[in-house]
Amino acid sequence: MVWYDRFYDGKIENIIQPGKVVIIYGPRRVGKTSMVRKFLSDFQSKVYTGAGEDMPLREIFNTQNIAQMKSAFSGYDVVFIDEAQKIPNVGTGLKILVDHIPGIKIIASRSSSFQLSSQIGEPLTGRNRNVFLFPVSMLEIKNQFGGMHIIESLENYMIYGSYPEVLTAENIEAKKEYLVTLRDSYLFRDILELENIKNSDKLYDLLRLLAFQIGHEVSIQELGNQLGMSKNTVEKYMDLLEKSFVIKKVNGFSRNLRKEVTKNSRYYFIDNGIRNAVISNFNPINLRDDAGMLWENFLFIERLKKNSYMSCYANSYFWRTYDGKEIDLVEEKDGSLYGFEFKWGNKKPSVPTLWKETYKESSYEVISKDNFLDFIS
Repeated sequence: MVWYDRFYDGKIENIIQPGKVVIIYGPRRVGKTSMVRKFLSDFQSKVYTGAGEDMPLREIFNTQNIAQMKSAFSGYDVVFIDEAQKIPNVGTGLKILVDHIPGIKIIASRSSSFQLSSQIGEPLTGRNRNVFLFPVSMLEIKNQFGGMHIIESLENYMIYGSYPEVLTAENIEAKKEYLVTLRDSYLFRDILELENIKNSDKLYDLLRLLAFQIGHEVSIQELGNQLGMSKNTVEKYMDLLEKSFVIKKVNGFSRNLRKEVTKNSRYYFIDNGIRNAVISNFNPINLRDDAGMLWENFLFIERLKKNSYMSCYANSYFWRTYDGKEIDLVEEKDGSLYGFEFKWGNKKPSVPTLWKETYKESSYEVISKDNFLDFIS
C-alpha cells in the first residue's frame, strides 16, 4: 500500500516541546492517529500511548489528583492520547501533567472542535499548540509525486476527494464504498455523541441542500422553510457541521458599499468526495451539470489547505454585488486584497468594473485548468 507523506511528517519532533501539549485536530479519518504513530514508531525514548475510550486512562484523568497522575505518568518522555475529546475535563488533566511533571511532552488528537474548545483551550492557555490536519492536500501530493500526477488525476480528485483511504483504495468501486461508509458511519458521529442529537436525518437533508448551493449565497431562512425547521435550529446545525469539519463557512467581503452583498454566507465541503457521497453522485465530469461547483469547491479547499500548512495568514471571503458581479475568493493579507475567479470552462471573465474602481490596489486572477497548480500547491 502506498503511504502518502503528510506535511507534518518529519516536523512533529520540532513541534512538540517540554511542558507543552500539541493538539492535532481535524476531520475524522484524515490520518491523525497514523501520522502520530508513524512518528512514535521511530522515537527512541519512553512513550505512553492511550485512547480516550480506555477506562483506566479515563479514571486516572477523572480523579484530577495531582499525586496519582504524577505517579502514573512520571518517567514517560512523550504521552500520546488519541481521541482525547472522549475524556471528561481532559484539558484540566493535561494541565496537571505539564505543570507537575517537568520535561514531559504531550500529544493529544481530537476530531471535533466544539466540545474541546473549552475543555482544552481554556485550561491550557499558553501551554498548547494546535496543528490542523486536512484530508491529503494537493500540496502534499505534488511534493511526493509531482505536478503531472495531479494534472493526470484531476478528475479523480474532483469526484472522490482525497481522504487517505480513498487515495489508497484498490479501485473506483472501493473508493465509492469507502465514501458511503464515511458518510453513513462517521460524518455525524461527533455531533450525535457530543450534542445528544438523536436523529441525523435532518443533518443529512441540510447537507444535501448545501451540496447544490456551492458558489451561491445561502439563506438560512429559506433552508429552514425547505426543511420545516426554525431558523435558529438551522443555524445551530450549520454551526455544528462546521465545528465537526464537514463544511466551511465563508462570509462576503465589503467596505460598506451599498451595492455589496454581505447578509448571507457561502459554504464549501471540506472534501469533494464527501460532497458527492452526500448527493450519491459519482458520475464522471463529462456526465455532470455541476462540474463548476466541484471545481470551485476543490480550488477553495485546496487553497485553504495550502495557506494553513504554509502559515499564510489570510482572511477568506467572497465578493458579490446586487446586480450579479462577483469574485469567488477574496484573500485579505498584510493589508492587501487578492481576488480570484474560478472557471472550469474556457470562458475567461474580465475583472468587475466596480471591484477595479473601488479597490484600485487589489489584484485579480482567473484560476482555470491552465494555471491552477501553483494556486493550490
